[in-house]
Amino acid sequence: MPDEVIAGRYRLVEPLGRGAMSAVWLAEDAELARRVAVKMLAPSADRQRFEREARAVAALSHPNICALYDYGEADGRPYMVLEYLPNGSLEDRLKGGALPDDETVRIATEIAAGLAHAHERGLVHRDLKPANILFDAEGRAKIADFGIARVEGTGITEAGTVLGTASYLSPEQAAGQPAGPPSDVYSLGVIVFRMLTGRLPFVSTNAMELVRMHRDVAPPAVADVRPEAPPRLQALVAASLAKDPLARPADGGAVLELLRSPDETAATMIAGPEATQVIRRPAPARSRAGLIAAAVAAVLVLGGAALAFALTRDSGGGGGAGTTLPGLSLPHVTTAASVTEPATTLAETTTTAPTTTTAPATTHTTPTTTAAETTTAPTTTSVPTTTAVPPPTTTAELPTTTDLGTTTTDTTVTTPAVPPPTTTAP
Repeated sequence: MPDEVIAGRYRLVEPLGRGAMSAVWLAEDAELARRVAVKMLAPSADRQRFEREARAVAALSHPNICALYDYGEADGRPYMVLEYLPNGSLEDRLKGGALPDDETVRIATEIAAGLAHAHERGLVHRDLKPANILFDAEGRAKIADFGIARVEGTGITEAGTVLGTASYLSPEQAAGQPAGPPSDVYSLGVIVFRMLTGRLPFVSTNAMELVRMHRDVAPPAVADVRPEAPPRLQALVAASLAKDPLARPADGGAVLELLRSPDETAATMIAGPEATQVIRRPAPARSRAGLIAAAVAAVLVLGGAALAFALTRDSGGGGGAGTTLPGLSLPHVTTAASVTEPATTLAETTTTAPTTTTAPATTHTTPTTTAAETTTAPTTTSVPTTTAVPPPTTTAELPTTTDLGTTTTDTTVTTPAVPPPTTTAP
């Protein structure tokens, strides 16, 4: 078909590529004296899809998207005239392995810029791959072949249909779900992975196995293949290859912003501040009213304790009732014949038996012949307490044992004979 003239204007020179849908030819534009690419629909291909591609590309005008010059029909065959890009495809460049890092950044940035323009206009490419990234005479990357592009909201492709190239297919496309801008971001992530490492994240000779791997298998990290790759690009690939579309950069514009940002800013934008901060569970919040109430309660407790101390100290009538301490029994001093004093420890005492008060210490016993021994001892509150037990007509030996770690003074008290009382002493 060389030298064939399409629409009386475009003379075909040589084939550039051929697929099931169409064939692409290098052609000469006789009117404008320039080289162009003429894409002609295959006889058995979907005519409506071809027309949609032409309309989609015609709606775009960006330095990183292959431009559409003309569209028409010749001899019953639709054709479109496109910008000729003479410097080959990204697929051609990747046949030699990984690309230099600076070249990877440049190409990725240019692809992201083209995607951002398309996504802003509601167009999803759905088949982004190195063979569809072409280079113009200045070496600038441009996105081509919008053959299966989808305009968001049109419902052109029904759920359950898998479209795209298996090696670059997003998980949602592999599951037969509609593709959106994050689907193109995933394909770009696969491309950047290959530019950095010289290989694909998933490799299989079976196309359906590749589809399953993209859908279900976690991709390897770039560092597993090439540890010295730039950290920012490693992080970008990891984010772009997330299985959940919501976990990826939202669209080409988001990827472009990451690639153009300083390393520190890009790392934060990709991973979020949670990746570099330790998140601690906050303590249960206490309201201001609750704090005030707690403080008031503490003051009341302390005030109550002080009041109780004062009342206990003064309960003996101004001269000397002591504060009872746990484990100690300190009865009042009285001249009455019978005394009953509550204490922490109770013991029954009669006139015919000695009275013994036991404290956790050594025992000091002093017998008397005519009187009961009364022990006066200062307590921790510095209030001395004494006790007197009246004896009967006979002399009772009443040893009293007290050891409070203080000085013990013996006091002899003589009382007249009185009926024998019953005294409860601590």
